[in-house]
Amino acid sequence: MYCFYLALAKIDSFLQNINLLDIILNMKKEKRVFTKRELEKLSAEEVIDKIQHENYSLLTTLGAEDLRKEMVPVGKACNIAINYFFRTTGPKNDAIKHNKAARKKLVKVLSKITPGEYGKMPKDLKDGLVVGFNHPSLGEIARILTMKIDIMGEKPMYFPVNLPWYESLAPNYDRIKRLGIIITPTITPSTWKKMDLKEGTLLYKEGSRLKKEFRDIYTKISHDGLKNGGVVFVAPSATRQATVFKNEATFKKEEEIIPTMSMLALKLYSDPNMNCSFLPMAVLPPKDYKRGLNFRKKYQLIPGKIMTAKEIRKKYFKSANPKRLEGFDYDFHQRIADELPKKFWY
Repeated sequence: MYCFYLALAKIDSFLQNINLLDIILNMKKEKRVFTKRELEKLSAEEVIDKIQHENYSLLTTLGAEDLRKEMVPVGKACNIAINYFFRTTGPKNDAIKHNKAARKKLVKVLSKITPGEYGKMPKDLKDGLVVGFNHPSLGEIARILTMKIDIMGEKPMYFPVNLPWYESLAPNYDRIKRLGIIITPTITPSTWKKMDLKEGTLLYKEGSRLKKEFRDIYTKISHDGLKNGGVVFVAPSATRQATVFKNEATFKKEEEIIPTMSMLALKLYSDPNMNCSFLPMAVLPPKDYKRGLNFRKKYQLIPGKIMTAKEIRKKYFKSANPKRLEGFDYDFHQRIADELPKKFWY
């Protein structure tokens, strides 16, 4: 066990070695690309199924192979760890007990190699919960995962995952789901921009369609999960960003914020029976943190002032069927910022 801890603790820097990275990429079975006919014919659900089970890559198909390769090392490390938890726990003849044992071991190991402090996070909430957090690095993902399994127990967890992340984790989708984590792919504005697809082409047309359909799938899954008391985690910035607000102009309301949280709230609360709350959560990374996993360094996950369904409907729904929720995104971001030193504001 000690050897395993030591090996995982070194993964972040170990995989920076270019020779090892080349070996990993060369050993990986070559990704399959979607044909033009497949892109036009397949629904988003069918595309996702092929990514999960048939080694297809939408990124490679759309000419974004570099984005896929960038996430291979971290994805491989995550997949090795997940496989370890299931192979070394039992009883294997009882799926429920096996999954519970794997989750327990996951918390124990991650608490050592990716430590986090989250004692003030709410527990035993009856209704569903949307948790929005600032996203300075990859490191908070492991800490959020540990926190959720540790204090939110059996509540299902829903996580929209940027397409490069999703493709790196897709081979282990079923096992990730057994841990109580349901990931759905999304194409963030930053990733879409990096793809640099030419308007008017088939790739642009079908990429745009899938981007929208992925978002629709995520919204439906989130809605159904929250109705059943699940937890949805989402980074409003939709990309790794060192500060809560993108820049000073955004903080001063001179530039608009990406309406990630308000669009989700708008769609969720179109259901009059939806009672989920929105929780702003501040991520305080360790000193001298980097954009990676930051092994052995402690993060703090700090809850901000919760926004209940009743409060959100009363303050931001100015009409029966609003097209947007004015001020919601700014207020949500500010509640995250309020829990952090000002150097993390913008």
